Amino acid sequence: MREKDFQLNIPAEIGEQLQLKPETPVKLVVKRNRLVVQLEEPRQQLFQNKVLLWPVLTALFVSLSFYLYSLQQRLRTIKLVGDYSLATAIIVLGVVMGTALFAGFFIHGRHDPENHFSQNVYWRNFPVIVLSFALILGLVLTGSMWLLGMLFKGARFDLITASIILFAFSVVTNAVMIYFALVVDAGVLSTVLILVIISGVIIAMAVNNQKYWWQHNLSFLGTSGASSGWQFNATLIFSALLMIALIDYLFVRLQESLLQSRRLLILRGLLTLTALDLGLVGVFPNNISSHALHDQVSVFLVYLIIALIVGVRWLLPQVTRDFLYLSYGIGAALVVAAVLFQVIGYFSLTAFEMVAFVLAFGWLLMLLDRIEALIDVGTEGLITRQK
Repeated sequence: MREKDFQLNIPAEIGEQLQLKPETPVKLVVKRNRLVVQLEEPRQQLFQNKVLLWPVLTALFVSLSFYLYSLQQRLRTIKLVGDYSLATAIIVLGVVMGTALFAGFFIHGRHDPENHFSQNVYWRNFPVIVLSFALILGLVLTGSMWLLGMLFKGARFDLITASIILFAFSVVTNAVMIYFALVVDAGVLSTVLILVIISGVIIAMAVNNQKYWWQHNLSFLGTSGASSGWQFNATLIFSALLMIALIDYLFVRLQESLLQSRRLLILRGLLTLTALDLGLVGVFPNNISSHALHDQVSVFLVYLIIALIVGVRWLLPQVTRDFLYLSYGIGAALVVAAVLFQVIGYFSLTAFEMVAFVLAFGWLLMLLDRIEALIDVGTEGLITRQK
């Protein structure tokens, strides 16, 4: 079969917007039976331009410092887990060095014309993004060390072996954080948002398991009666800040591909208010002193979700019929859950709160994903107008 070559012409306005050059590498990708032109992502840079030296050199520095410090303390062996242990060093040093490398490469990416995500992130959102990845890294390392401690109970290592193990973990950790700093985008940020809020809530549930928190309500996890109420509240506040950062980025990019309209401003305002209200639920826990404020912001959060579901038909440009049906279905499910709780009494308060939270938060994530898809649709429409 004879092959044919095709030529693709990109309009000058698109080329200027994306800062394309004759040597800029691009690739054609087939997605859902559509041909998509994508810029080559900088993820290959991890193995180019000596970038790989950074995780190796920093890991070498950390492991040597750990070895020399242990010698100074006159330690002959290091236990795997415990107060002063190899696990503690891996977690603390891994989070510190990994976060520093992520922040450094993320800032460096703002000067890279091919890294469109970093360029469109406001500096006010930078600390939230960095701390989010640091939090996820800390949770992953803590869980990994807990698992190793369960598998190798009572294990101890000599200083050289412990330093080598620390070096190996540090190389992998630093390389992964550099990789995410190079490839982070709205999709990755959405995944981090999901991980932050789910992991925070699950850990709060696990810690309070002996207190039978489920006999009260979901908000009990954030009260002073819970053993880790601060963690549950911090999860809500942190998730709200991360959601605001994601909304900021999406609408900045959306304004580049679609003309700014009043509908988009209203949609952005409602989403930002929803994120702020989510954070206020954590700021005002369901304690006696702030019970009234907690109830008010919780009810207002429900009103905002309902307003978004009802208004998505007019506020979201180029909304599809499938997404409308999905939105109305979730809205109906929320109404049914409320009837089962308040009228019939079938749902307990805890069950109602958990069902409502999963439905509402899941729909918000799908809405943000739909807004992200509009960025590509807006570019496609601009290409069509150029023809």
